[in-house]
Amino acid sequence: MSSATDKVIGAANAAVGNVKQAVGKAVGSDKLEAEGIVQEAKGEGQKAVGDAKGAIKQGANKVAEVINKKL
Repeated sequence: MSSATDKVIGAANAAVGNVKQAVGKAVGSDKLEAEGIVQEAKGEGQKAVGDAKGAIKQGANKVAEVINKKL
């Protein structure tokens, strides 16, 4: 997956997790609330992976620019 895809899917998972938590609290479902917490954490982790991929790509591009200037 690309960094942008990871960020988008991560944000979606985090948002769905927040909704599940709210609905779980509203209806008194500890299970649904817990699922929401887990899904939100998964989304945040996935967004972090996307950020890391983006940073690595950006670093690699800078290295490539330096090498191309020296050639």
